[in-house]
Amino acid sequence: MAARAAVAPDRTLTLAPAMNWMWIAGALLASYLVGSLSFAVILSRVFGLADPRSYGSGNPGATNVLRSGHKMAAVLTLVFDALKGFVPVVLCLAFGERVGLTASTAAWVGLAAFVGHLYPVFFGFKGGKGVATAAGVLMAWNPLLALATLASFALVVFFTRYVSLGSIVAAAFAPFYQALIWNVSPALLALVLMSLLLVWRHEGNIRKLLAGTENRFGAKAGAARPQAVHHKKGH
Repeated sequence: MAARAAVAPDRTLTLAPAMNWMWIAGALLASYLVGSLSFAVILSRVFGLADPRSYGSGNPGATNVLRSGHKMAAVLTLVFDALKGFVPVVLCLAFGERVGLTASTAAWVGLAAFVGHLYPVFFGFKGGKGVATAAGVLMAWNPLLALATLASFALVVFFTRYVSLGSIVAAAFAPFYQALIWNVSPALLALVLMSLLLVWRHEGNIRKLLAGTENRFGAKAGAARPQAVHHKKGH
């Protein structure tokens, strides 16, 4: 009888991997939902501006909101779009280890927030290009990588005044910076996928750059008009 009692199975050995995958799936889903908050649209509604998807480049991002002429709305859009990439990664790095989430998991959590921005479930899966959100992800995951990437972006924009070109160049360089300066890890695949998606989302901009019709930074291309308020005339 004593021998039978000694061989009782330890269920924690079988439950632990399942619980780990549940935490990973939960973190990815939560991050995607946070990324799905399109602050360009939300803040435009708050400030009484036209939907950024209806003018300029049609992209719900800070650069297009700036074309409305409302600088505060554009700045807040930039900040909140970056934060929705930054916060999930920081939370994963700070509290994830206790439930089995690694630094590589944090990179995939950042990718989930980025995908949420591109394809937001709350806005008909029609999102932005993800530049600010990607910057937020990098700043949380590897601040030095983020600074190197942002420096590349800033230099290109400074000399060409093409935000789209700066975004494309920065996205292309980021994985190489990570691999050459830091290390090659499972997280690098998440970074490569994020970079490829960002470049792909700029496909229209690439065509315009080649045709010489791309808008330069500060230009009011198809500037937005404030939403009209209709008043009934008295009889």
